[in-house]
Amino acid sequence: MKVLKNISWILFLTWSISACSVGPQPIEYGEDVCDFCKMTIVDRQFAAELVTSKGKIFKFDAIECMVPFRQQKEGTSFSYTLVNDYQKPGELMDAEWSYYLISPAIPSPMGGNLSAFSTVAAAEGIQKEKGGVVYSWKELQVGIRNEK
Repeated sequence: MKVLKNISWILFLTWSISACSVGPQPIEYGEDVCDFCKMTIVDRQFAAELVTSKGKIFKFDAIECMVPFRQQKEGTSFSYTLVNDYQKPGELMDAEWSYYLISPAIPSPMGGNLSAFSTVAAAEGIQKEKGGVVYSWKELQVGIRNEK
């Protein structure tokens, strides 16, 4: 009986620790709703996700929804700022190390024509085909103003 209690206690502690872990969640396309504009998230090339240091998760249908939302949460600590790779739909990557293309030839869900790429070379390669301007994460913050 004592062994059973110990096993139960260990299982409870393991569950408690794992329940508190901070990390991203998969986006459920066609089901999850954007935390900024409230549209259903359907496009795997443009979705984004924020995870606070406390584990609260926010999902977005477009990068142009995530950026002003994040700016409005000034003072909030984010453990993850993630965007989908335009060339690998549904694959989230670190937004701060990604590169961005704003091109009218690549319409995004909210009309910002904004897509993310894992490398500057990938963004510039698509830019040669589609036109537009390539930005780093820091440059993008200036381009998309906080609309409080």
